[in-house]
Amino acid sequence: MRILVVHGPNLNILGTREPEVYGSTTLEQIDAMLAEEGKGLGAEVRAVQSNSEGELVTALQEASGWADVVIINPAGYTHTSVALRDAVAALGKPVIEVHLSNVHAREEFRRYSYISPVAKGVITGFGADSYRLALHAAVRLVK
Repeated sequence: MRILVVHGPNLNILGTREPEVYGSTTLEQIDAMLAEEGKGLGAEVRAVQSNSEGELVTALQEASGWADVVIINPAGYTHTSVALRDAVAALGKPVIEVHLSNVHAREEFRRYSYISPVAKGVITGFGADSYRLALHAAVRLVK
């Protein structure tokens, strides 16, 4: 079982970026937790992060030949990127959208996602545990 985790813009500065909103866990810690927990679940987990929309689209396109399922935190592109939405829709694999904060309890503009309508499901508001919950959901989807 192969799972790709895609992290969008500004997630590379987790741990220091608005910890009151996003928590103090770093992206490296999240990726290490997913890799370790994935092994225990029989899954190979790879992660990619980019601040570039085009690089994220390319990662999703390349995932079609490798991953069984994708977990994506599109971050700021959630609310703006038709290109990312189209890449998710074209993937032909289950995609789980993840957010660290509860986007529905934040600013109005954060409440709409271009990704949600083409995702299998959305997990939001549980901090770093949002990724853990998504990992378990991904494994269940594949099994």
